[in-house]
Amino acid sequence: MDQAPAQEIAVDKKRECSGDDCTNDAGSLQCPTCQKVGKESYFCSQECFKRNWAEHKKLHKAQNSMLSNFNLRTPKVISEPDADGHFNPFPAFPFTGSLRPVYPLSPRRAVPEKIRHPDYALKGIPISEQAFRGRNKITILTKQEQDAMRKVCRLGREVLDIAARAVQPGVTTDEIDRIVHEATLERDSYPSPLNYCHFPKSVCTSVNEVICHGIPDQRPLQDGDIVNIDISLYHGGFHADLNETYYVGPAAPQNADNVRVVEAARACLDEAIKLVKPGALFRDYGNTIEKVAKERNCQVVRAYCGHGVNQLFHAPPNIPHYAKNKQVGEAKPGMCFTIEPMITLGSHRDRTWPDDWTSVTVDGGRTAQFEHTLLVTETGVEVLTARVEGSPGGAVAMPGVEAEAPANGDAK
Repeated sequence: MDQAPAQEIAVDKKRECSGDDCTNDAGSLQCPTCQKVGKESYFCSQECFKRNWAEHKKLHKAQNSMLSNFNLRTPKVISEPDADGHFNPFPAFPFTGSLRPVYPLSPRRAVPEKIRHPDYALKGIPISEQAFRGRNKITILTKQEQDAMRKVCRLGREVLDIAARAVQPGVTTDEIDRIVHEATLERDSYPSPLNYCHFPKSVCTSVNEVICHGIPDQRPLQDGDIVNIDISLYHGGFHADLNETYYVGPAAPQNADNVRVVEAARACLDEAIKLVKPGALFRDYGNTIEKVAKERNCQVVRAYCGHGVNQLFHAPPNIPHYAKNKQVGEAKPGMCFTIEPMITLGSHRDRTWPDDWTSVTVDGGRTAQFEHTLLVTETGVEVLTARVEGSPGGAVAMPGVEAEAPANGDAK
């Protein structure tokens, strides 16, 4: 599960920082979500923005809602339910593609008290992340902590593979959420997305034009869809984070556009992982990712980035996926972070649905993503969430073209 960094723009006058705990003058960094809806929201630094993210994000629901963006009156009826009681909760919203939310959402799934919960499980606010970000420090894991990360990432891979085996036409994303939730509990783990900044489900399921943060609902998957399943687990005090995009039904891998964007995203991650080693600059991964994407006539989403992951779900460093970014810092042994490029067939620009989570391509074009949790070693990198023998999915050749060699992180 990715994080949106603040964006830098030119400013002509001094402004007060929008951080609740900050009295500094604002710099040139503006919240990207506020920027899209025309609201000025400037911060003095990336660290201030990240420290105040959980509270600041609460403002977005009003800013991004269809009432704020389009000055619409509140409808008396959300939409007419169908024979099964399903409805579109945002009928007046100008969706960019053909996908629509299918409500009602199922009730929030419970997690037994005996399972260790992260600090945001009850109230939705990741307090520990806010405190850590103020220290402006990247965690170096001890040997014991690295072993804990290996364990939780192995569990995350197991859960993703279980969820992937359920992907077929007719299965709802809510059913995938149930499968993920139960498989996570069976491993004495907490599903990290659940109530993180008030996210309502245990997994993100992003279909077709959804870039990320899709909320599982009652829509059945259709033959020809592509779906990203983003798994995060909390076990033993540590988080795992990984995702893959899968083809739904026999028609999906026969669609050249599906294959182009999915395999471009897979290749972007594979090539970026090859660069990870001590001394590798965080800003350089984006150069390779964008080069690979452009070679396949695709674009790279800029609004979301990879991130540190350890005892915190989202921690420093940020890992931008686009070229010529200005991220500072370099990889050191013991660091653990994700790389998770989001690749599009058309525009890289995004738009958020009124649920305040679902991010879609602005032109409705299809998009794909892959993610691994990576541990920097003394000599290179260990892919903690690597595919294993029997993992569902895997690379698919363009229709009419022979398959390529196994991807990085795949079992040989």
